[in-house]
Amino acid sequence: MPNTLGLERADYKGSPSTLCPGCGHDSISNQIISVAFDANLPMHRVIKLSGIGCSSKTPAYFLGKSHGFNALHGRMPSIATGATVANNELIAVAVSGDGDTGAIGFGQFKHLVRRNVPMVYIIENNGVYGLTKGQFSATSDEGQRVKYYGLNEFPAIDLCLEAIVAGATFVARSFSGDSKQVQALLKAALAHRGTAVLDIISPCVTFNNAPESTKSYPYGKEHQIALHEYDFIPAGWVEPREEITADYAEGTEIEVELYDGSIIRLKKLDEGHDPRNRMEALRVLDDASQDQKFITGLIYYEEPRPVLNDLLKVTSTPLSHLEAEKLRPSKEALDRLMQGYK
Repeated sequence: MPNTLGLERADYKGSPSTLCPGCGHDSISNQIISVAFDANLPMHRVIKLSGIGCSSKTPAYFLGKSHGFNALHGRMPSIATGATVANNELIAVAVSGDGDTGAIGFGQFKHLVRRNVPMVYIIENNGVYGLTKGQFSATSDEGQRVKYYGLNEFPAIDLCLEAIVAGATFVARSFSGDSKQVQALLKAALAHRGTAVLDIISPCVTFNNAPESTKSYPYGKEHQIALHEYDFIPAGWVEPREEITADYAEGTEIEVELYDGSIIRLKKLDEGHDPRNRMEALRVLDDASQDQKFITGLIYYEEPRPVLNDLLKVTSTPLSHLEAEKLRPSKEALDRLMQGYK
């Protein structure tokens, strides 16, 4: 049955995948397709962005009728920033990897987050450089051994922790093998106004799928600890509301209202976690790192702060839609400007 735009799920597909059979990245692409179909996403308003790596190939595999830009290694945040400033009507969905984000693009990632560029930032995190034959990445486990590159003696970077410290207002982690959770978090991320960071552990079946690796399928299936059960209730655009706060007991539910009026309903499991508490979010991530736990779910959320275009006081009409006369200063205006430098 088609969605309200008259589109079938198959219409949201892209080109056939060229990744290894069983790659977690393909599962994520399939979840994006499902979410876009369910959310009646207008593809002509979507821009897909990526850098370099196995993960950055995946935008070719979903939303084939949308805009796309495959940037240089680690430089995708700059392109995303420029695109969303030039056209604030774009729905930006970026796919990056642990190398593209946590190594060469680490500085750009941190600055994009602190600027609160409005976009969904998906990290397909497999803890290895799969495109270049399995070298360690910035998120590789300390003490991890791989076939061709020996022992990794460096501590891993936690990209969720880094996002919270940088000022992100939506930070979540999931596992590519948990389709229900991935879809719920993707829907919530699309409804968020600002940078929504979603770190998805996505096993590399070729170079990093040993059972002892925290980025492998066996480890994920055996050790995943979900913070909540999830339901997402969509809503139309509404004016921003006051922050909702509540205390709730184990096994009960809390509703986190997003900026557009959508609701993500969280049911506490045994771990118990309030995603509105910044210090608790940092503690949960630190404890998980120390104990090698695989924590997934909505880790941190706060009421959205102004996005980059708000701070730059950019006109509500997209810059890309303005006439040249309104974008180009007159000779008189330029002369006055130059006079000020004398």
